[in-house]
Amino acid sequence: MPASFQLDVVTPDRTIFSGEVASLVAPGTEGYLGVLADHAPLLTGLAIGEARATTPDGQDIYFAVAGGFLEVADNRATLLADAAERADQIDVARAEVARQRAEEARAASAHGEPQFVAAEAALHRALNRLQVAREHGGAREPNPRAS
Repeated sequence: MPASFQLDVVTPDRTIFSGEVASLVAPGTEGYLGVLADHAPLLTGLAIGEARATTPDGQDIYFAVAGGFLEVADNRATLLADAAERADQIDVARAEVARQRAEEARAASAHGEPQFVAAEAALHRALNRLQVAREHGGAREPNPRAS
């Protein structure tokens, strides 16, 4: 069995994942970075993108990540995300609605205005969620109680 380390993927609301992994690939602000057991201490910002954790038995777990920080120290990695979802838990219908709203808001704003910048960020987050879900099995049916 390959060497492993503890990974916690947390958001301000909840813990998305907590367990032993053999590797982590995360979207850093300067590009994707990889973490293995016994990695040197690290603190870096996260960008919007896809994170992949591989368990010691070889199972890949995918996450849609929307900013935050990654801290690595003492054979433990904490991915503290502004927002994150496991690919298999993404509600594609909700992500599609978010994409449409962001596109409408962007179209209604002039380039460079704060509303345009906010709509661009929302669009990027929605497109990331859709891509991660479609590539890695998150096509859940919509939850009628979710908004």
